[in-house]
Amino acid sequence: MDIKDFCTGIQHIGIPTNNMKETITFYEQLGFHVALLTNNQEETVAFLQMHNLMIETYENNAAAMQAGAIDHIALDVKDIDSLFELMKAKNFHLLDNQVNKLPFWENGVRFFTVLGPNKEKIEFCERL
Repeated sequence: MDIKDFCTGIQHIGIPTNNMKETITFYEQLGFHVALLTNNQEETVAFLQMHNLMIETYENNAAAMQAGAIDHIALDVKDIDSLFELMKAKNFHLLDNQVNKLPFWENGVRFFTVLGPNKEKIEFCERL
């Protein structure tokens, strides 16, 4: 299988924030709604959705606050364990040593991240 055979589309775009309330208000004015508001350790995390576009914003008080500040693009995938092994075999620059898990959504998500040629982070994420 090719890598594209595991991908089903864009899952979300990750944007760090220093002010969650201001960020939610801004995106709601654009037509997004809060699909999920949760915590990941010390960070408040919001998934903001408009149609099939999802933004994951997380309040970490370390947002760059300049152009180019998007942290990552996440691709929705299936069979993440097989994809992880394939990308290891193809010598991608993996930023994770394993497939990670977070308790987001109903059953959690599993994900790993690679570094692109422009230092961009691409996350491969399977919603369980």
